[in-house]
Amino acid sequence: MAVKAAVFPSDWRRYLDPGTELEVYRLTDPAYSSALPAYYNHAVARNRRFLLYSCDRTGARQAFSMDLNNGQTRQLTQAEDLDGASLSLLPNNLSFCYFAGPRLCLANLATLAERIVYTVPDAFERTAGMSLTPDGTAALFVERQGSLHRIRMAPLSGGEAHTVVEASFEISDPLMRPQHGQILYRQSDAALWVVDAVGQPARQLKLAPGRVGPANWSPNGASVLYLNFPADRTQLNAVREYSPDAGAGADQLVAKTSQYVHFGFNRDTSVFVGASRNAASPSVLIMLRINGRELTICEHRASHPESVAPIFSPDAQRIFFQSDRDGKPAIYCVHVERLVERIEEPGPVGYDESVISQQGRADDALLRCWVETWRRAGGELERLRRTELESMDAREAIRQIFGVRSPAIPPPSPTSGLVEQQAWFARVRPVRRQP
Repeated sequence: MAVKAAVFPSDWRRYLDPGTELEVYRLTDPAYSSALPAYYNHAVARNRRFLLYSCDRTGARQAFSMDLNNGQTRQLTQAEDLDGASLSLLPNNLSFCYFAGPRLCLANLATLAERIVYTVPDAFERTAGMSLTPDGTAALFVERQGSLHRIRMAPLSGGEAHTVVEASFEISDPLMRPQHGQILYRQSDAALWVVDAVGQPARQLKLAPGRVGPANWSPNGASVLYLNFPADRTQLNAVREYSPDAGAGADQLVAKTSQYVHFGFNRDTSVFVGASRNAASPSVLIMLRINGRELTICEHRASHPESVAPIFSPDAQRIFFQSDRDGKPAIYCVHVERLVERIEEPGPVGYDESVISQQGRADDALLRCWVETWRRAGGELERLRRTELESMDAREAIRQIFGVRSPAIPPPSPTSGLVEQQAWFARVRPVRRQP
């Protein structure tokens, strides 16, 4: 059995998708089971440096990181009963969180040092779903005792955990709203609820009729994007958007899909990636929000299409998904640079992406103005520098710096120094002997 920090060579295999002829990379060996974290957790590091995932190649499921430049894999944990879905990178990409049994653990990626930040009480058990707050300071999860369910928030710094809300029905997957103090959670596939983190009464969102599929906050926190499954299975599944602050007409259709059962989106929600349950074409597709146009990327051929759970990398240049098409579940990757516009990496915590979206053109114009101003000023600044150097008295400058005249510098001469220089040359000139 391998131990923590063990390193494994690449298992990558590249092939052409038979339908689209796009290159697909199988990143893990289907001889063992591998899985991405929950779709709402952070699995891909900034700049696509590495991927955080779980697999059972050593016997028990453990956390691993994969170098996305060469495929080399490193074992990160040696834990009992690790929940692979709970894995999540912190925003700084230097640490990660996970649940192992009843223990919530925080680990350092460089040293692999870890500590327990919270333990579920003996009278409770944890249910599905664990996520981090957008600033990475706390974890959200659900505990159950009989028919009582409660959302807990545990600070990663080691402070006291507290209960956010309780319910008498099954709840799961709590997600903090970016830039707001609200938490979204599920009531199975029947409803979505929102509650203030400070404990105000929860309210059920008024969504379109039908079952509720995967749901997540938009990166700027303005809306909830979710899949709607109509009761009539002959109807198309749809991506819908609910805006909590919009009042009337808060729920809007984004686009109907080719029967997506799972989906993800890029940072500005302009492009969606979905996994289709269509038996005739079990594919991963991308869809443009502006016109609802779809483009097939590759076949997933998973026995359970809802497990494909496709996601974009932070810059939207890669799509990652999972499938058991070749044996046990494995992780796959497709490069989509030619199809999807690159999204800049997230800014510091608190940076308002909505402001960037609204004022992007104005900001670009301001930056161009700054660049042009400094370009014009460069020549003038250089002229001023040379003028100051030419007029500067070096001895006076040194005297001002040190406060006294340096003994290494002789006092100024009343002459130009030419006569003294000729005298020195005369002294060292070799004497010619007469023949």
